[in-house]
Amino acid sequence: MPWARAVDVPVDIQVALAAAAHRLGPLGATLFYYPSVGSTNDIAMRLAMAGADEGTTVIAEAQEAGRGRRGRTWHSPPGSGVYVSVVLRPRRFAPQVTLAAGVALAEGVSYATGLLPQLKWPNDLMIGRRKIGGILAESQTPETLVLGYGINLRSAVYPNDLAGRVTSLEAELGKPVDRGLVVAWTLAFLATRYGELQQGHWDAILERWRDLAPGSRNGVVEWRDGNVVHRGTTHGVDDSGRLIVQSGDALHHLVAGEIRWL
Repeated sequence: MPWARAVDVPVDIQVALAAAAHRLGPLGATLFYYPSVGSTNDIAMRLAMAGADEGTTVIAEAQEAGRGRRGRTWHSPPGSGVYVSVVLRPRRFAPQVTLAAGVALAEGVSYATGLLPQLKWPNDLMIGRRKIGGILAESQTPETLVLGYGINLRSAVYPNDLAGRVTSLEAELGKPVDRGLVVAWTLAFLATRYGELQQGHWDAILERWRDLAPGSRNGVVEWRDGNVVHRGTTHGVDDSGRLIVQSGDALHHLVAGEIRWL
């Protein structure tokens, strides 16, 4: 049901957003909340194309057609996570928004729960080798970007191909997590890091991303170039945020395309 009717924002989220209001800027000033949708990114994009203000935010408890990079399904069962999409209109550095968002979400989760995720290039939040969240940035015009993210709050029954590769905040912490705090502080830190990006402070954001992504070095990845599959060892990211991979004697600088971490 991609265009469900929005309902009143739950009290826990209202209270947390009010407490973080001094950090939110325009994010969440216009807010649509849904118990379940097809995809929060789809709704946010529809709003963006209709002229919605920057910072317009869509939140759902479940997605029936959530997706990740390259159209992959993002498993979004009811009650297990929170799914958020924000309308952004970046003046510059749009390719770096995903990495800046990764930093912001890790910091926001840490502030709300005490648990600091690590980052896996280009768009995953990890606890050890298990995924706890992900980011998807989509655009239909050069002026508009919809940034979506999902955070696993509670344990759920996952498909066999995901079991063992995902986790949740409550599973890692061994105690309940305040959903409202996770929503409010991920948005607050996103507002901060996005503002820094707009002001030209990419170097500081990239340095923090590297701190949070130790696995971006000495990992093994595969990627496809036409019909050829390459394999190499990662050497971090360059100053524009591209993944550096050595394959044989050659260094490759990969954008956020199709790679597979081994």
